[in-house]
Amino acid sequence: MPTRRTFLAAGVAGAAALAAAGWWRSSRDAIPVLVGTTPGPRLAPDALAVLTAVTPVFLEGALPEDKETASTAVQTTVANIGAAIAGLPPAAQEELGQLFALLGFPPTRVALARVTSQWPQASRDEIAAFLDHWRTSRFLLLHSAYSALHQLVFAAWYGNPESWPAIGYPGPPKLAAQ
Repeated sequence: MPTRRTFLAAGVAGAAALAAAGWWRSSRDAIPVLVGTTPGPRLAPDALAVLTAVTPVFLEGALPEDKETASTAVQTTVANIGAAIAGLPPAAQEELGQLFALLGFPPTRVALARVTSQWPQASRDEIAAFLDHWRTSRFLLLHSAYSALHQLVFAAWYGNPESWPAIGYPGPPKLAAQ
C-alpha cells in the first residue's frame, strides 16, 4: 500500500516530467507525427523510432521466421502505419504526435515507459514489459495510448494483403462483372 509521502513524491515527479517534456517539445517547435509530403508523408523521427521498436513485439509469432524477411515486413508495416495516420483527422494526428514526442524524450520515456535505452537499442523484453504495463494500466491515459499503438500496428499488418495467407484469409470476394 503506497504511503501518502510516496503518492505525493510520484505526483511531483510526474508533474516535473510532463513539464520538462512540454518545455522540450515547445522548444523544438510543434513535433508533427508526419513530415514531408513528397512522394508521400513520412513518419517523424520519434514516431518512426517508437513504431519500429514496438511493431516486432506486437507481431511476435506472426512475422516470418527469416530475419531479413521479417525486417522487411516490419518496415512495410511501419510505412503502412504512416499512411493510416495520414488519413486521420488533424486532432488525432496531433495527439499521436504528442504521444511519440513523450516516448521519444528520454526522461519521459524512462518515467512512463520504463525503457532506459534509446528505442533502436531497447531489448525485446524491455519493450514487451512496457507494452504489458500500459495494456494493464489502471490509468486510462496509458491504457488508451496502448490501445492506439495496438490498433495502428494490427490495422497496418492485417490490412496488408501479404499477411493474409498466414491467417488463411483469401481476400475480399471477387465481384462478377455485369
